[in-house]
Amino acid sequence: MKKHGMLNRDIASQLAKFGHTDWLVIADCGLPIPEHVTCVDLSYRIGEPSFETVLEAVLEDFEAESAFIAQEINMHNPQLETTLQERLDCRYVSHEELKMMSHSAKLIIRTGEASPYANIVLQSGVIF
Repeated sequence: MKKHGMLNRDIASQLAKFGHTDWLVIADCGLPIPEHVTCVDLSYRIGEPSFETVLEAVLEDFEAESAFIAQEINMHNPQLETTLQERLDCRYVSHEELKMMSHSAKLIIRTGEASPYANIVLQSGVIF
């Protein structure tokens, strides 16, 4: 059994397939999921697991060189925006653009988060 890193076998297996500049989306429970993109759905009730819990677990095992969040977060979820900007240097895109970016993602991880605009696109970096 794995001792460190991502224990979820579906997420761990998908992350192992990532290359430089591939996109990973961590989504709230309301973000539309494109049918052609692999989705690991972790949600089991409203709010569980939280966006922040899943993001922290992913970032322990994933090298993100950049991040994108919806500009609408600053009006509708400023506390999460502050947390994200402290953790990552996030670039802003419109929510519509973020949804379009999700169509090019290699993986979407769906959380149970139910707060507004709790979505992020992480661009894979390299570890060397």
